[in-house]
Amino acid sequence: MYVIKVKGVAKIPDYVQLRDDHFTLLAYFRVDRPDKSLEKIGLADKVGYIMEAVKDLPFGQILKLDI
Repeated sequence: MYVIKVKGVAKIPDYVQLRDDHFTLLAYFRVDRPDKSLEKIGLADKVGYIMEAVKDLPFGQILKLDI
């Protein structure tokens, strides 16, 4: 699974994209509201791990997570 942090502009907030190994979009959520989206794809128990990785991730960089 891959994580990408996208920088918002003006009134659009920052977002996070979760993509699978084929780079298909699995989830797209605001940095400050990950719960519903991660719960929807069955990763509610991994919220802490994913958000910890996102916190230090620079905007636009891709990070591979082993989940």
